[in-house]
Amino acid sequence: MSPKDLLLALVVIVAWGLNFVVIKVGLHGVPPMLLGGLRFTLAALPAVFLIRRPALPWRWLLAYGLTISLGQFAFLFSAMYVGMPAGLASLVLQAQAFFTLLMAVLFLGERFRLANMVGLLIAGGGLLLIGLHGEGRMTLAGFLLTLCAAGMWGLGNIVTKRIGKVDMLALVVWGSLIPPIPFFMLSYWLEGPEQIMGALEHLSLSSMFAIIYLAFVATLLGYGLWSRLLSRYPASQVAPFSLLVPLVGITSAAVLADEHLTVIQIMGTTLVMAGLIVNVFGGWLFKRLGTLT
Repeated sequence: MSPKDLLLALVVIVAWGLNFVVIKVGLHGVPPMLLGGLRFTLAALPAVFLIRRPALPWRWLLAYGLTISLGQFAFLFSAMYVGMPAGLASLVLQAQAFFTLLMAVLFLGERFRLANMVGLLIAGGGLLLIGLHGEGRMTLAGFLLTLCAAGMWGLGNIVTKRIGKVDMLALVVWGSLIPPIPFFMLSYWLEGPEQIMGALEHLSLSSMFAIIYLAFVATLLGYGLWSRLLSRYPASQVAPFSLLVPLVGITSAAVLADEHLTVIQIMGTTLVMAGLIVNVFGGWLFKRLGTLT
């Protein structure tokens, strides 16, 4: 990966890491399905009138919008609404790396490398270590819903890879046109018109900030760059970078949301970093070791 693309990956990591505290802020005043609908409405409009639709069939836009946007965030927002802490949500969601690698093997014919396996095993141990020491605040419902969100993100990554080289900003913008109607329908069904009207009538500045951040930073900037990376590199090389998101997520949650880190969690984040290093540089290291033996 070139230094420029590595820097872009780090921008995505910070944007998405802070994203979880912002979601918590938004959910304080807006229910999850309504929050999702507002997020993607703002991400799509008025940008769809300024950016030409990407040159691909509508079925691929639908697949992208229904997986990486609607599916992922319907589950994630619901998970955090029922009590999933922001820092731990940022951690558990990174199971998407495992889903992406497995789906890339099944659907794209990509192959696991030894470095991928070793790196993900190390990082997975770190994720497990942190997840098992959540200070009793991680509910089973929140955990399962976050895993469902990770699965939808992984599937969306495969869709992005199948789409190939298109204008990625256009893909994100026009893909954001797909989720609002399903989100608003789910909101009407699950949350009801009274809760919807109450949230809109009493929309606070913090909720407005959250919606703007989620639309422009997390969606347009974050997914635009992420999709670009997936279009240029194998999914097995890009997906593990998201394992750094919990480092930002847990730290920002500790500083901004008073979700304190434990010694075990710090050990787990260290393992995650070690796993990423092995995944990125392990192939070169194993090759060097092979030449020395």
